[in-house]
Amino acid sequence: MNEATKTTKDVTKKVKVESYDIARSDETLDLAKDLAKFIKDNKLTTNVQGKEFVNVEGWQYAGSRLGIVPIVEHVINVSSAEELKYQAKVTLFDMRHGTTVGAGFAVCSNKESGKKFYQEFAIMSMAQTRAIGKAYRNCLAWIIRAAGYEPTPAEEMDYDTNRAAVAPTPVAAQPVPAMQVVPAETPAPTVAAEAAAPVQYATASQKEEIIRLLNHPVITRPEKTKMLLNINRLDEERALQAIAKLRKAIDDRENGEKAAA
Repeated sequence: MNEATKTTKDVTKKVKVESYDIARSDETLDLAKDLAKFIKDNKLTTNVQGKEFVNVEGWQYAGSRLGIVPIVEHVINVSSAEELKYQAKVTLFDMRHGTTVGAGFAVCSNKESGKKFYQEFAIMSMAQTRAIGKAYRNCLAWIIRAAGYEPTPAEEMDYDTNRAAVAPTPVAAQPVPAMQVVPAETPAPTVAAEAAAPVQYATASQKEEIIRLLNHPVITRPEKTKMLLNINRLDEERALQAIAKLRKAIDDRENGEKAAA
């Protein structure tokens, strides 16, 4: 496998697995160096006007190395008759100390540039993604800056805001020849868009149960990191499956240790 085809999973296998302490500047600076390499190797940035902004996956990686994971508290529909809009709240949970250490709010609307034709589930999902990035920004912005990147999540940027408006070129009206009958334009048929079923993401209680199980001593650090990087992508069914697998793994390993003893 060459460098160009390496995936996030491949790179994650090679990174150090020890946790860092956010209260110790020497450790967090070491994390900044590790973070810079991880973001670069996995191309987790978006270039906006010559500056590099880290995607939410990069922020999640930084948080997971500190034992800080996001919990989606709510995603609320605040739409109106003219606008499709969702608001999300995310809190940050410190797994090692069992406390909440930050929070972030965000919204997404189909009135934003480039989102006019977004379906409802995509607007809802982007609000959640932005809230995750915002929560981490409030807590870890200086670490991202130390890694050499802009301290604002890429998902918060409006990529089209500063583009110059291009006026359409006027087209000269063409005269209609005498006695020529111009047929009326046939309106295009209207096709009703299928209503997309909203994704039922894992509930806060399901995520808390997953985090509790991941803290069990028999669960390895690589297993924790892999699960935490993907926890906010789980729907309710996959979250139930993850909880069942973790419980089984814990039972099997505990029974194995007892048998060995």
